Amino acid sequence: MRILIAEDEPSFRRLLEDILVKWGYDVEVAEDGAAALQILQSEDPPRLALLDWIMPGMEGVEVCRKVREKTTDSYTYIILLTSQQGDEDLVIGMEAGADDYITKPFKHNELRLRLRAGRRIIELQNELLAARDTFRTKASHDSLSGLWNHEEILRLLSQELSRAEREEKCVGVIMADIDFFKKINDTYGHLTGDVVLQSTANKMCSLMRSYDFVGRYGGEEFLIILTECCLECAASFAERLRLCVGSAAFDTPEGIIPVTISLGVAASGTDWKAGAEALVKAADAALYRAKENGRNRVELYVQPANGG
Repeated sequence: MRILIAEDEPSFRRLLEDILVKWGYDVEVAEDGAAALQILQSEDPPRLALLDWIMPGMEGVEVCRKVREKTTDSYTYIILLTSQQGDEDLVIGMEAGADDYITKPFKHNELRLRLRAGRRIIELQNELLAARDTFRTKASHDSLSGLWNHEEILRLLSQELSRAEREEKCVGVIMADIDFFKKINDTYGHLTGDVVLQSTANKMCSLMRSYDFVGRYGGEEFLIILTECCLECAASFAERLRLCVGSAAFDTPEGIIPVTISLGVAASGTDWKAGAEALVKAADAALYRAKENGRNRVELYVQPANGG
């Protein structure tokens, strides 16, 4: 684990560095408080820090205060090295944001134990952050396909429509459906159907721009959001999706299976400011027409002459 030593006295700094390297730490060194603060506020700071209380320019206590002013997920466990032994001084240090302190001269075993406690705190925090990220992913993503789930893709659509209205731009929406998916499940089994769903999702994602969104709307239906994309551009993209999915049969545990998709396209823009529900309904109507007209095709939503 990386650790920062901030100590202005050269001989003591070298002593600390030798000890910590011997214990397996990757040591970074700062000769004063300002240098220590710069390292601790960098993009990837050490997660452990030993700060001398008394340093030129900026004392260790002030470094603690400034580090704690910025709240980040990457917490640094700070131990103050101090000759101060008065209760009031130690309270000041802890209130400034220090996690622990050790008085000079220190015993090697005492320092080792305090660093071990700091490492354990950091490891526990890492576990909590990992659990939080897992929970967030499960709450917003479809477990089978890895795409945004129904609720999240609709939330993203509302978000993008609001942004597009402010900036007077378009949002394209595509509803896509795997053709004859029930037949695939009935013929090859649901596990193979799952493989087809996952493979379709992967092919779609391979064409997406970094600022577009694709979600599993339900069953074998997918909802694609194309930011800053008019109806004609969305239609062109939908045709690329259709060709990508249908260009090669899928290799599944039950053999090679040809798969095609049908797509319905709609767009909201300056001439039609549709809300999320209306836009999805429009794309779904176009998708229904694609199925009626033989499947494996793209159909566009044509706005009625009365603007309804």
